[in-house]
Amino acid sequence: MKESEDHVLTTEEATKYLKISKPTYFKCIQVRKINAIKVGSGWRVLQSELNKFLKSGRTTSKRRTTRRNGHLLKDVNPNE
Repeated sequence: MKESEDHVLTTEEATKYLKISKPTYFKCIQVRKINAIKVGSGWRVLQSELNKFLKSGRTTSKRRTTRRNGHLLKDVNPNE
């Protein structure tokens, strides 16, 4: 898919495209498996980002993040 043909998808469209639940989708955004941006009260993602996610074959994260008062304290991936 050419960059000029890339489509911007809403949360509803993205979850239907991936055939996953909204909580799973939001978790993937949170752990940065899917690169999306917050627009108003919703999220937008490029279809090419969803294709990258699907090609990676990774749906769960082994990355552990600790936050306190909204600040990132530790971001560890045991495989790195």
